[in-house]
Amino acid sequence: MEIRKIVVQVEETHGVAGRPVAPPTRKVVAAAAVRNPLAGRAAEDLAELEALGADVAALLAERAVAALGPDAAVTAYGKGAIVGLDGELEHAAAILHPRFGAPVRAAIGGGAAIIPSTKKVAAAGAPLTMPITNKDDIWSFDEMDAAEIAMPDAPRPDEMVVCLVLAAGGRPLARTRRPG
Repeated sequence: MEIRKIVVQVEETHGVAGRPVAPPTRKVVAAAAVRNPLAGRAAEDLAELEALGADVAALLAERAVAALGPDAAVTAYGKGAIVGLDGELEHAAAILHPRFGAPVRAAIGGGAAIIPSTKKVAAAGAPLTMPITNKDDIWSFDEMDAAEIAMPDAPRPDEMVVCLVLAAGGRPLARTRRPG
């Protein structure tokens, strides 16, 4: 895995609409600009990217858990990738789907629900908005949210920006409920 850059962004919400949020909710996005080994060439076999997905997931999960803090309980997650212009959308799918989830679940102590994702091909500086859902129940409304990140200089044409979102506490002051 060739990493050029890692960015970890922490969002902590202490108040909404003049009301305190106690304890504060936290969202962490850990992102890495990594070289895309298949950029610029056609390849039917994506195993190299699938293996890269497991490696980068383990790294991002470690960074995101550390940024959330030792006492934070991860309640929700999401993931995403931006492929540089010399790559293709299927490169993001190979990174994110077959092997990305297991290292994340190992780092956070489980997670029965799918890790929602998004992906796109774009130039450096493109933002990525990732869905977030509860790690054990995709239908838990309190954690349905999103997180966004952009790196001004990534992805370069031969790179991918691979991202993981971990959250503790759901949406601030969540009170929307499922009917019935």
